[in-house]
Amino acid sequence: MHNLKISLITVVYNAQSNIKRCIESVLSQNYTNIEYVIIDGGSTDGTLQIIEQYKPYINIFLSETDKGIYDAMNKGIKLATGDIIGTLNSDDFFADNDVLTCIANAFEENKTDIVYGDLDYINLKGKIIRKWESGAYREGLFNWGWMPPHPTFYCKRLLFEQFGAYNLQYGTAADYELMVRFIHLNKTSVYYLNKTIIKMTLGGASNKT
Repeated sequence: MHNLKISLITVVYNAQSNIKRCIESVLSQNYTNIEYVIIDGGSTDGTLQIIEQYKPYINIFLSETDKGIYDAMNKGIKLATGDIIGTLNSDDFFADNDVLTCIANAFEENKTDIVYGDLDYINLKGKIIRKWESGAYREGLFNWGWMPPHPTFYCKRLLFEQFGAYNLQYGTAADYELMVRFIHLNKTSVYYLNKTIIKMTLGGASNKT
């Protein structure tokens, strides 16, 4: 039984070549208690037509102009109702179909505030070209330039209510600033899931922002 509801937020803008793979990756998960949120930035290519095909599987959908990826994520966070919040960028996909089950189990078994894992960078042909193996967090690591891969970062929704969402003043470093704020400054509990969670396509929108 999947007690924890996971709100999964996909931010998308003009990603007709990858959004289908992203959505199919969500649908392939064997975890059932998912609230799927898609925030579109006003796409003008074929993205919206593809999303329309999956409307029955999307719990919350919003399409409007935004101030960038982290503004869109903040919109998704405000709309989300799950116990746990994570993101899946439109050009990324899950490494296998039990990722969300493993994440939920990690939250429940370790009574933690945050779970993160590892990430594979792949090229446009799907070949792994680099692995980001995070390792376990210990206090002070951020001072040495360490950070977990943001696409693998899942946290309790209550943390956003307590400590705030993404600060747009930090631009493309808004994800780093949020993780520093949550983990380093506010001393939340963190669990490292020693597993590849996400495959990120280099050359996609999410690693350009």
